[in-house]
Amino acid sequence: MNSNEKQELRIIACKARLYALEGIFNAKSGHPGGSLSAADIYTYLYYKEMKVTPENPNNPDRDRFVLSKGHCCPSLYAVLAMKGFFSLEELPKLRKVGAMLQGHPDMKSTPGIDMSSGSLGQGISAACGMALAGKIDNKDYRVYSVLGDGECEEGQVWEAFMFASHNNLDNLTVIIDCNGLQIDGTVEEVGGLEPLDKKLESFGFEVFKMDGHDFDDIEKAITAAKNVKGKPSAIIAKTIKGKGISYMENQVNWHGAAPNAEQYEIGRNELLAQLNELGGTL
Repeated sequence: MNSNEKQELRIIACKARLYALEGIFNAKSGHPGGSLSAADIYTYLYYKEMKVTPENPNNPDRDRFVLSKGHCCPSLYAVLAMKGFFSLEELPKLRKVGAMLQGHPDMKSTPGIDMSSGSLGQGISAACGMALAGKIDNKDYRVYSVLGDGECEEGQVWEAFMFASHNNLDNLTVIIDCNGLQIDGTVEEVGGLEPLDKKLESFGFEVFKMDGHDFDDIEKAITAAKNVKGKPSAIIAKTIKGKGISYMENQVNWHGAAPNAEQYEIGRNELLAQLNELGGTL
């Protein structure tokens, strides 16, 4: 990836954070922390990696994406809108009655959403089903699923992992957004996942690690995962909850809270400054 490509991805991710912040502020509810931590991952997948076409969102040969941690959809919506799946004008309407974009992804009403999700642990199960269907149908599409590290305390997640390994789903890549925080505190205090890499390996996964905010690192890990044969792959992405907004970063209270007017202006100005530094504009 050359420097111009990386710069463009950084601009898109910064704009995704801005749009996510705006939507959550207007809705007066939502989950900014995990949405901001995953924005770079969504950006890379949709702008660099996945075979998707906004003109034909239901193309049977497309790659699939399942946001298993469905509450972290605001920045995903932003990426989809910028990619052309629907109008940017939908983004400020987040969570409004009758609006296209709700607090969790809805495949029936939102172009580009491959699976409705929100009940933690269930999205990855659906992703496994998609990957198995691809195997049965001899399709060459890939399935990507982003989970939260807190979500990985759910037992259904590990049942899905066993299923993926048992069925040799090498067309499945699981990305775990490890920002270290969940609604009740740190993941370490609440449930404790470590050693996560060893646990995933024991469940039959090829495991990689990456900095979830470094596009070179993201590309390296996703490329390596795509080349795994005979078993599923998992990427442990180290991220910062609330990435990009100083008062939100690594603060558990921003898991599921909307900013007030003053906080919104501070966050928006910080992100606009970052966007300006990158040479981008809204």
